[in-house]
Amino acid sequence: MKNGSKWPEVRIGDLGAVHTGRTPSTKRPEYFGETFPFITPGDMHQGKRVRVTSRSLSPDGARLLDRIRVPAKSVCVSCIGWQMGEVVMTSTDSFTNQQINTVVSNEKVDPDFLYYSLRPRKQKLLSLGSGIGVRTPILNKSEFSNLTVALPDLPTQRKIAGILSAYDDLIENNLRRIRILEEMAQSLYREWFVHFRFARDPSEASATEGGHQSTKMTDSPLGPIPEGWEVKSMPEAVEVRPKLPIPKDDEIPFIPMGSLSETSMLIGEVEIRAKASGSRFQNGDTLCARITPCLENGKTGFVQFLPDDDAICCGSTEFIVLRSKTVCPEYVYLMARSDPFRDNAIKSMSGATGRQRVRDECFDQFLLAQPPEDLLERFRSTTRPQFQLIRSLNVRNQTLRQTRDLLLPKLMSHN
Repeated sequence: MKNGSKWPEVRIGDLGAVHTGRTPSTKRPEYFGETFPFITPGDMHQGKRVRVTSRSLSPDGARLLDRIRVPAKSVCVSCIGWQMGEVVMTSTDSFTNQQINTVVSNEKVDPDFLYYSLRPRKQKLLSLGSGIGVRTPILNKSEFSNLTVALPDLPTQRKIAGILSAYDDLIENNLRRIRILEEMAQSLYREWFVHFRFARDPSEASATEGGHQSTKMTDSPLGPIPEGWEVKSMPEAVEVRPKLPIPKDDEIPFIPMGSLSETSMLIGEVEIRAKASGSRFQNGDTLCARITPCLENGKTGFVQFLPDDDAICCGSTEFIVLRSKTVCPEYVYLMARSDPFRDNAIKSMSGATGRQRVRDECFDQFLLAQPPEDLLERFRSTTRPQFQLIRSLNVRNQTLRQTRDLLLPKLMSHN
């Protein structure tokens, strides 16, 4: 949005109170709970607003850090490490760790406008924090407060923020639908294949709605399982690291570890490389991190973005690739997200501290109950459309983000 003259440059420190976060002692579990969001850089990839955090504080933890509590619509900027420059807004009263500086805006600036002003500055912030000889980029509170933003009058700020926020509101609505769909699929997996509460006939109500009936159980190495089910080791039901030919194309899609989500099946940025390297996988495969701390944090993805089922993608050597043999792709992904699967993998980890990796032989010891084919087919007929809708919503979000990002520099032009 062009203006007749340049907008004045104003220090961030003059636009509100700047707070640097702090982490309570992890040796005091009473400081952590489910009451107040505790934002870390790992939570800053959800879009404009942070809705879900990996950890939260209890009322005791909130009282300890009350001086640096930040209200809703505060602007958080990661200022340490290679995630420097990530920007989000709070959705409610929140706390952050010491890697984040947060601006609680005053009457001079619309908080949404400040958010959009800072979003495109990731590379600049990284360059400012990466001085010669500095191993970890850092931008302290004082340096951050001295950064400037171009500031038009408030009506112009609100108009620009309103246009851009319309795109982010659509994106957030789609993300909310994606979270609900994934939660529904995970709930159905747990009900049918962990608790064995499933509808035995297609005409019965959904198991999650209480439609299951009592099922005759029989003893097994897993404990009681439904009669007619078979106990299998995971390699009998799931192929680990399936063998695929090396792609010969000039442009090879590549998935780095950073593109896997800790909370969702969605896979983020896809790089393009000239030469195939690392793990190889196709649509329908599940990717799991095999290295600490990525595995403990839940990095897991479901591949369904490739143009066709014959296409091959490459990725990090630290991925474990899982493919269905006797179950179905949706079952494999949901199993890989389950606590028993992850706990089994974590217990097998070996190697130097900080670089421990899962040992493949741990999967030989992981047992699962193979359901009958008709039940598995009914499970897939429910979950496959959910997975496909998640993919469709993600594609829509990619388009919305591209349009928003094209508009942003034009609206922020002030010459």
